[in-house]
Amino acid sequence: MYSVNLPFATYLSNPLALLALFVVASILMIWRLHAMENKGFEGTILGTLIMPYCSGAANLIFAYVMSRSGGNGRLVIENSLVNNVTNLTLILGFAAIFCSSAIMPKGGSGSKAKKRTDFYRLYRLDLLFTLIALFLFTGTLWALAKDGILDFYDGLVLVGLFLFWQMLHVFEILKNNVRKNRSIHWSIAIDLLLIAASSYGIFLSVDHLVTWVAKGESQLFSFANLGWLSGALMVLPNAFLAMYYARIGRPDIVVSSQIGDGHISIPMCIGLFALFDTIHVPAFFQTGVYIILGAGAIHFLSIALFGRLPRFLGVGLLGAYALFLYKGIVQH
Repeated sequence: MYSVNLPFATYLSNPLALLALFVVASILMIWRLHAMENKGFEGTILGTLIMPYCSGAANLIFAYVMSRSGGNGRLVIENSLVNNVTNLTLILGFAAIFCSSAIMPKGGSGSKAKKRTDFYRLYRLDLLFTLIALFLFTGTLWALAKDGILDFYDGLVLVGLFLFWQMLHVFEILKNNVRKNRSIHWSIAIDLLLIAASSYGIFLSVDHLVTWVAKGESQLFSFANLGWLSGALMVLPNAFLAMYYARIGRPDIVVSSQIGDGHISIPMCIGLFALFDTIHVPAFFQTGVYIILGAGAIHFLSIALFGRLPRFLGVGLLGAYALFLYKGIVQH
């Protein structure tokens, strides 16, 4: 039995093999997510309800792994801030510069063009609503953390807000299916099983990568930098999502998936950890929150006024990301 398990154990101690497992599991998730769009989960609902659990599964798993030993709340905060700031600035900034970021397509004549325009107007409203939730969640976290700690009752507030937000989307799906006189296809169960298998692959990779970093002697790959390292790693599924949906011309899902992923980190991951262990807020927390709120405001005004994020604002978001790295790493 030992000789059979030895090769597998060897792979789980190899950081390159663990990274490969993480990437493969994330791609499998994306593949089945795209299939689910035609099975009752459409557009922005897909980006805000289903995708965040998949692209954010690694963040949830990281919070769980950190909760197994006390005193790691700072790392969970760092992970969530790095993940959110990178989504809203780096990924969406690059999407605005190099891809078509227009939520509203150019107008045309005829009934089909009008239906298409109305279709994307609804998506724009959904995106604006999702951004309002981002302001609510991040603002609530900022207010609860003013005393420098997040305790059990703060965690209850954060988790409760997130669950209420998810229930809104569940009822929205049910209403849409009633309007269109259709039900969710049975094969979605197979997709969910494949996504669950992907989640387990992500759990294995994250758990063993944390162990590898904790045992490492490198100054860069150390346990003290685990929050930043894990946050950067867990952006990869979001980057895959953004590249794929930008390539097939679905900027609405590009934006909603990045914003929706932030809802998993803030408030869900932080709230869940705070239920079991008090979190002491790190010094650069304020900078991260201000950048998230500022980037969210830029996206909100751009989508509301122009239906897209102009390229020059994409450059500004990249600058905000550089500032975040400077404040969090250089001055930390």
